[in-house]
Amino acid sequence: MALDDIDRRLLALLQTDARTPIKALAEQIGLSAPAAAERLRRLEDRGVIRAFTVEVGAHALGYSLQAIVRIKPLPGKLHEVQKLLEAIPELAECDKVTGDDCFIARLHLRSIEHLDFILDRITDKAETNSAIVKSQPVKRRLPGY
Repeated sequence: MALDDIDRRLLALLQTDARTPIKALAEQIGLSAPAAAERLRRLEDRGVIRAFTVEVGAHALGYSLQAIVRIKPLPGKLHEVQKLLEAIPELAECDKVTGDDCFIARLHLRSIEHLDFILDRITDKAETNSAIVKSQPVKRRLPGY
């Protein structure tokens, strides 16, 4: 499933702006519009491109803080904790990891009290360790780009 240089350039352009019209993409990668559209379709079919999305600013929705929370379920509570995490709408993403903790979650918050409110839902089922995010010097990006 190797990507050639054209595929990589196409992905880089889409990462910058997923709404770029096919014609503009084609011009920038040196292909005709139908050839560029076919490349996109093949990348989607192969699962390289899984979605075209929109990034919404959490601040615009009233969430002024983010927290990274490490979560270690108590014995026998793993599945119960996972279900609770899936139901928390402020949880933007969560990874199941190896090591001392089972989950690492990113929460969007309105205040520190909001963090307490969310964590109170799981503290009888898991140990948590939280850190407030000060900034994000590296935004989510494709590996190697």
